[in-house]
Amino acid sequence: MFLSLMPSLSIVISFLLMFVVNTQNTPSSTPVTTSPIASATATVPDMIWKIDDTHSMGLFRVQHFGAGMFWGRFDGVTGTITTSGTPIENISFNVTIDTNSISSANKDLDGHLRSPDFFSVKEFPEMNFTSTSSKKLEGNMWEVAGTITIHGITKPHVVQMELTGQSESARGKKIGFEAVFTIDRSEFGMTYGIEKNAIGKNVRIIVALEAAPS
Repeated sequence: MFLSLMPSLSIVISFLLMFVVNTQNTPSSTPVTTSPIASATATVPDMIWKIDDTHSMGLFRVQHFGAGMFWGRFDGVTGTITTSGTPIENISFNVTIDTNSISSANKDLDGHLRSPDFFSVKEFPEMNFTSTSSKKLEGNMWEVAGTITIHGITKPHVVQMELTGQSESARGKKIGFEAVFTIDRSEFGMTYGIEKNAIGKNVRIIVALEAAPS
C-alpha cells in the first residue's frame, strides 16, 4: 500500500515546493515608504535687527587749524540691519543719525555745529546711510556699498564694515558692527573754514552699531 501512495505523495510534494517558491518571488503588497530627498540648501529667513540707540554712536574727527584733531559724536543713531543666511551671507543697513544729537562737550561749539555753517539741523535734521550691496571679505570684514545723505545731498559711497561680534545670552541675541571711513565734507555743501585752513575738509567717521532682533 505504501508503494501505491508514492506517486501521489510525489505530486503533493512537488506542488508544495512550487507554492513555496512562487510565494517567495511574489513582491510584497505592503507599500514601501521612502524619505523625501532633503533640499541641498535649507532656506533660512532673513533676520531683521533693530539698532540699539543706547549702545550705538557716530564719531567724527577733523583737523583744526592744521594742527590737532578735533573729535565730536552723535548719540542719536537708529535704524535696522538685515542679515541673510547662517553663517551670514549678506547684510544690509539702513542707518539714520539725528544731527541735533551732536555733542562736542562744549555748549557754545555745539550751537555753532548745529547752525547753517555746519549741519543746519533745523533744515536737515537727519543724516542717513542706506546700503545697496555687500561683499564678504577676509575674516569679519565686509565691503558695503550704498548712499550717504548729509546736508540734503546724497552721494554713493563704499565703506568697510567689521562684524565685531554676535552673541546670545539672558538678554537675548545681539549683533555688532563698526564702520570706519572718510568723506570730503565739501562734497556735501559743508565748506565752512576750508578756505582759510581753519577746519579740514576730510572727515573721518566711525559708526559703532549694536542691534537686537526687531
